[in-house]
Amino acid sequence: MTAQSDPALNNFQRLIDIGIALSAERDINRLMEKILLEAKDLTAADGGTLYIKTEEDALKFEIMRTDSLNIALGGTTGKDITFPPIRLFDPETGQPNQKNIASYCALTGESINIQDAYEAESFDFSGTKKFDEGTGYRSKSFLTVPLKNSQDEIIGVIQLLNATDPSGTVIPFSKEIQPLVEALASQAAVALDNQQLLESQRKLLESFIELIASAIDAKSPYTGGHCQRVPELTKMLAKAACDDKDGPFKDFDLTEEQWYELHIGAWLHDCGKVTTPEYVVDKAVKLETIYNRVHEVRMRFEVAKREAEIEYYKALLAGNGDPDELKVALDAQLAKLDADWEFVAKANVGDEFMAPEDQDRIREIGKIQWTRTLDDRLGLSFEERKRKDRTPPVPVPAKEYLLADRDDHVVYRDALEPAAQPDNPFGFKLNIPEHKYNFGEIYNLCIARGTLTEEERFKINDHIVQTIIMLEQLPFPKHLKRVPEYAGGHHEKMDGTGYPRKLTEEEMSVPARIMAIADIFEALTAADRPYKDPKKLSDSIKIMSFMKKDAHIDGELFKLFLTSGVFKEYADRFLEPYQIDDVDITKYLE
Repeated sequence: MTAQSDPALNNFQRLIDIGIALSAERDINRLMEKILLEAKDLTAADGGTLYIKTEEDALKFEIMRTDSLNIALGGTTGKDITFPPIRLFDPETGQPNQKNIASYCALTGESINIQDAYEAESFDFSGTKKFDEGTGYRSKSFLTVPLKNSQDEIIGVIQLLNATDPSGTVIPFSKEIQPLVEALASQAAVALDNQQLLESQRKLLESFIELIASAIDAKSPYTGGHCQRVPELTKMLAKAACDDKDGPFKDFDLTEEQWYELHIGAWLHDCGKVTTPEYVVDKAVKLETIYNRVHEVRMRFEVAKREAEIEYYKALLAGNGDPDELKVALDAQLAKLDADWEFVAKANVGDEFMAPEDQDRIREIGKIQWTRTLDDRLGLSFEERKRKDRTPPVPVPAKEYLLADRDDHVVYRDALEPAAQPDNPFGFKLNIPEHKYNFGEIYNLCIARGTLTEEERFKINDHIVQTIIMLEQLPFPKHLKRVPEYAGGHHEKMDGTGYPRKLTEEEMSVPARIMAIADIFEALTAADRPYKDPKKLSDSIKIMSFMKKDAHIDGELFKLFLTSGVFKEYADRFLEPYQIDDVDITKYLE
């Protein structure tokens, strides 16, 4: 009894060990390979094939092994299996394919044990015989077992070929070994099904994240493919850091899970932009909100010119003054209005630095008056009417200024956002503007650089705040816990003057510092921003060198960015040909 029970106990222990090994495997290709190899080893089979059932009702060849022919395809070998999938149903008649042994097993859920394929009459082995003719092989015994998941669904098939005895002679698969293979197949199906479900969930998560990023890019033509390019550049530089075996990053490396964590963080780095108003993201000129208000200002100039002409003709009719002198005065007034309008229009574009004396001229132009004769409280939205009602209405006709900073231009903050509180739980250190928005015409036209007011810049930067808040509310698993840090740190600076937590270099992880460089370089070189010309490669590197000197980016990472050639690799993939010029990196490496 002891002698007879030992093999059974050994096989039982073997199944336990295999089950543990299968459940521990996370890579689906290695898992499928391990399933087939364990089944081969358990039965001393010379060959075997693992099929996976597809959504198109076919069996796809995933792993193939035949030891005596040195055939190893699929799985971790990197060699593709070129055989077409086995259809479970005839594409023309729709009838089940019960002549092929593997498809029959998948359709019925039955195990099939064939002692000699050349003598079997129930199945079509013509393909097997043709293979044997071409290779000199002799396919004989077959054991075909279905893979059933926990819902009793067939998800694949294991087919073992040519069992052997200790001398290497081909023998049939014994009735005693078949239940062990079926038990192994059951364990394998559960493990494989779990991994397929995890892989499906992972693909769904990645697709959803990429969908959000694509939607953000599509929302604004000014960001273009930013959310898609930054992850690519981030991974390029991270790989260079991992490959640095002698430099400052010799101890830096990423596991497979950490690579995935960085991948997710990079794709989500701007997810907070879904909360940024489009007009702020797309603000191309200073007076733009939902529309470019310069048209409204131009119409006031038109009214002012008509009023000047009307006053001229009134004076002529009344005989108040010399006609020639009146005409000279009118022409001078109209010329000044034309010149003032052109100055205002140019100031609205905001493509040059605005000097203090130019700002003073805007204020002087704003003092010119025109006459309003219609009620300006009609046709307003609820919010606009509330802002107008802060001040009493002025009876018409009323004198108004060509440019004005009115009280109704200001949008007050209803309350200080929780994230802006000094003791907020996120560690944000924010300088909050007094007002939420200020649409004042003089205020906006006097913006010294660019087109954004202080309030709008805060709103633009707020996307980082919202990114962190949104991501920290998600129940990320342990291996993705640093996604909020990676995604929310790309506007921090090494000297602690960044946004929104004012972190220093020592307080930031290497991946977060890598993302900061990727975000800046992509923005400098992007060729799909309608509000600016894309910078050439040399200009972008020069600007980043100044940022390195000012301790805004990691100096060692910037050096690696250059010496590893990552900047050139990225340029070749994503920049326009005319942007790619020669860069002498030696002057930036001191």
